[in-house]
This record gives sequence, C-alpha cells and structure tokens, in this order.
Amino acid sequence: MLTSIGLIILGIVLLVVGGETLLRGAVGLAALLKLTPAVIGLTVVAAGTSVPELAVSGSAAYQGKTDIAVANVVGSNIFNIAVIIGLCALIRPIAITGNTIKLEYPVLALVSLLCLVIAQDGEINRLDAALCLAVYVAFTAYLVSLVRKQVTEAEAKELKAEVDELKVEERPRAWVSVLLVAVGVILLAGGAHSTVSGAAELARLLGWSERVIGLTIVSAGTGLPEVVASVVSSIRGRSDIAIGNVIGSNLFNILGILGITAMVAPLPVQPQIVASDCWWMLGITLLLFPIMFTGLRVDRREGVVLLAGYVVYLSLLLSAQQ
Repeated sequence: MLTSIGLIILGIVLLVVGGETLLRGAVGLAALLKLTPAVIGLTVVAAGTSVPELAVSGSAAYQGKTDIAVANVVGSNIFNIAVIIGLCALIRPIAITGNTIKLEYPVLALVSLLCLVIAQDGEINRLDAALCLAVYVAFTAYLVSLVRKQVTEAEAKELKAEVDELKVEERPRAWVSVLLVAVGVILLAGGAHSTVSGAAELARLLGWSERVIGLTIVSAGTGLPEVVASVVSSIRGRSDIAIGNVIGSNLFNILGILGITAMVAPLPVQPQIVASDCWWMLGITLLLFPIMFTGLRVDRREGVVLLAGYVVYLSLLLSAQQ
C-alpha cells in the first residue's frame, strides 16, 4: 500500500510542477504572439490551470481506467466549487464582479446539465466530444471578443497582474518558452502515469472502486494547484479571482477534458456516476447561484455551507462504498 501511496504523491508532485512549467512556457509564447493580458488570461491561463486533470484523465483513458478518467472530471468540479470557493470565502469574503454572474456562471450551469445529459446513455462518444469542444471554442471566442470591448480598467489590471506573475522573463525568449512547454509536457506525462497507476493499485488494495478513488484522492490531488493559487490570491486581497478561476476551470474540465479524451476513444460512464455524482456536480453548481446573487458576494457563512456540502458528499460516497 505504501508503494501505491508513494506513486500517487510522486505523480501529484510531478503534475503540479509540470502544470506550472507548461503554463509559464505557454504564457511566454502567448506574449511573444503579442496577445493582450486579457486574452492570455481567458484562454491560456484558464485552460492551463486544468492541465493536471487533462493529463490524468487522458492517461487513465489510455490505460483503460475510464472510471478514473470520468470521475476525475466530475470530482474536480465538485471539489473546485465546494472546497476552493469555500476556503477562499473563509479567508476573505469574495466580491462578484464583471460578467461572472451574467454570463460565465449561467454557461457553467448549462454545461453541467449538458454533461449529465450526454452521460445518460452510459457513454460519452465522439459526437458528444465534438459538441463539447465546439461549445468550448465558441464560448471562449465570444468571451474574448466581449472582454476586448467591455473590460474595465480594474479588470485589465487584475488580468495583467495574473499573467505577469506567470512570466519567467520580462521579455520572454522563444527558446526558453518552448523548452518550458516541452519539460512541462514530459513531467505531466510521467506524473499522470504515476498517479493513475498508484490510484488503480490503491483502489484494489482498499477494496474501493476506481470511481471512488477518482472522485476523492485523484480529483483533490489534481485540484491542488488551483487551491494554492486561489488561497494565495485571497490572502493578497484578490479573492475575486478565485470565482473566475473556478468557473473557467470547471468549464474546461467538462468541455475540454471530456471532449479531448472522448474524441480519442469513447468513454464508458458508470451508472453510479450518472445516477449520483453528476447530479451532485449539477447541484453544487446550482447552489452557487443564490450564494453569489445575495449581495453579489460569497461571505464566510456561505463558505461554510459549501464546505459542509462537500463533507456531506464525501460521507455519503464513502459510506456507500463501505
């Protein structure tokens, strides 16, 4: 069992380091292409924070561990909203700004419902995958065009600060950025393989299903980069970034990760994931609306509610497994 746990820990460390390295390289390349910080933040950074989840789900599908592949996405979305936003709200109440409640959140709610619908037949096939990818590309393109017209000075500064923190050099050089991307991909590949292998073995030793391991240990592990980034932002007084990061990450998890993975090979979906976990994901997502809408902020009490919801979900999940 220690070997399995060691593989998971090693894998998560490699995923975190590899994801950060790849993201910094990608931001450098985007800057060299003269993209504005707002565009980089909405595209490269938004997708880059979910790279560990993409690596794990892709590796799991390749190894035939499709339960881990799907459970990782669903579990990550539940974890992101309940734990990340909950923790950030405990540190500092989160103000809701920009297009979050008018545009990005409603799209996330619809996309979460879409995930439930396309999984109903027990498989996410290539047609479903194509639909997911098309929606993601169309929404991202629309968001970029909208932000170019409507971005406020304060939002522009926030996005620029976020992008600048990820730059390795003030004036990125192409070979440095390409090298970072290459090293990041290698680390991610090794980390994903290690995490999936360790998780599958740990599930066998504990007598748990791969679905439960994917929903708990794997999804929480791959969500660590977002936890750290969001908590640090909250401590620095930039807690509003947490909401945008979580919504962007959750959108990419469903549309990008499931879309890319299922496009390579159709993903079988366990009946339990459809009957329980997808509904939990949709429910937690819908719970976020009244929390954000009341006072256009997420206060500490509401953060406690979100964290309590995650504890209830885990308790029911593990008690059913036992």
